[in-house]
Amino acid sequence: MRRSTYTATAVTYGSVGGTQAADLMTYPPEGYRPAEASARLGSGDERFEQAVALLMTWGVQRGAGIDVTRIEQEVPDDPGYAGLEFDAEGVPQVPVDRPRETLYGDDGTAWITSGTSAVLRMPFGPFHPEAPVRVVYTVQETDRVGFAYGTVHGHPFSGEEAFLVSREPDGSVWLTLRVFSRPATWPLRLASPVLRVLQGVFMRRYLRALHPAVASA
Repeated sequence: MRRSTYTATAVTYGSVGGTQAADLMTYPPEGYRPAEASARLGSGDERFEQAVALLMTWGVQRGAGIDVTRIEQEVPDDPGYAGLEFDAEGVPQVPVDRPRETLYGDDGTAWITSGTSAVLRMPFGPFHPEAPVRVVYTVQETDRVGFAYGTVHGHPFSGEEAFLVSREPDGSVWLTLRVFSRPATWPLRLASPVLRVLQGVFMRRYLRALHPAVASA
């Protein structure tokens, strides 16, 4: 199992990696609201590999109607940097130097890595508010692959979203979302009920984005 973390640019919240917590739904970071949802994508190794390839090239966001812009893969000064690694219990291990390998999707999009930044342009009627994010960790396991990004300055929310594709022992393939967030500013907090509705709309779109009937359209 390998997880990488990298946060060169400051995110707008303190609990980086909090979406990995098993008790997120019960004990979220103070002041933040958690959410979690899953959807079955099908079954089999091929379905798993297809879903992973889409997930790691922004397929969930694009499938939800979001324009992913200004993608930058930030590489630290050390070319052998591979992020922190964790064992099965989540204990960080001593980093091992290795060359970085960049993977690409069929359309030439580079796979998401820790430190990747992007600006998401969210469709909202005639408006397209921008939501800058930075990937704070990735997960690369035999049966579980994904990433989480955190909000940076200019995002209407403060918090973290994780997107994980898993292959279960029965062969079924699932997409799981884990989130904790709150409006980023006091004026936006006054509009919190509306923002929560919009957030729920996008979570439902995310869950549909990798379904075979949608992804192949």
